[in-house]
Amino acid sequence: MRPALLAAALSLAALPAWAEDVSVFAAASLKNALDEIAAQFTAETGNTVTISYAGSNALAKQIIEGAPADLFISANTEWMDEVETAGLVQASSDILGNRLVLIAHGADAAPVRIGVEMDLAGLLDGGKLAMALVDSVPAGQYGKAALEALGLWDDVQADVAQSDNVRAALALVATGEAPYGIVYATDAAAGDNVTVVGEFPADSHPPVTYPAALLTGAADDADRAFYDALSGEAANAIFEKHGFTVTN
Repeated sequence: MRPALLAAALSLAALPAWAEDVSVFAAASLKNALDEIAAQFTAETGNTVTISYAGSNALAKQIIEGAPADLFISANTEWMDEVETAGLVQASSDILGNRLVLIAHGADAAPVRIGVEMDLAGLLDGGKLAMALVDSVPAGQYGKAALEALGLWDDVQADVAQSDNVRAALALVATGEAPYGIVYATDAAAGDNVTVVGEFPADSHPPVTYPAALLTGAADDADRAFYDALSGEAANAIFEKHGFTVTN
């Protein structure tokens, strides 16, 4: 056999006989880290990973309505509970945590002390506060809870610009369409032209928790392998690099 053909044959022999595809529905805030983990998984196993990113609420509803997915990673336990109640989870675990921050447009915005004394309406000065949907998307729900706990919600609720997911809220601030926004710390780190001006006290909102689940639709070894990989050392290192807290 020619050397080039032999090398190709050996390379193919290292991959599964039939490459499988893992379908993942994941919270939008996971995109940068999860894309990196998926690429590493594909390089090591030959199995591909197709990831659909959106708000956890939208993804959970799609799964319950029958959308084909092997794994679901939510940005809160509430939407995972909905999927589990529907009988669609065969295994799950809480894998990550995150922090909630206030961001401002630009690279040199002044820091803000977040507390009951903060004049958030004055900071907005007629502009909008970008948030994910406050009644359904986890980032928006956490943000609303924090503002309510600090006694600030009533002053700014009319000025909130709501988006379908946290990355869309981030984009509103990055482009200057909104002067301030509430997102996860990991989103702020991944965004351009925004500054974290303050962090919300941890006791002002429920803990930001990311549960991952292997769904009942998962039917091959690759699905289980990727689910297990999400809690492995390599994935943990990537998640931590992107600012998540590993909790598994």
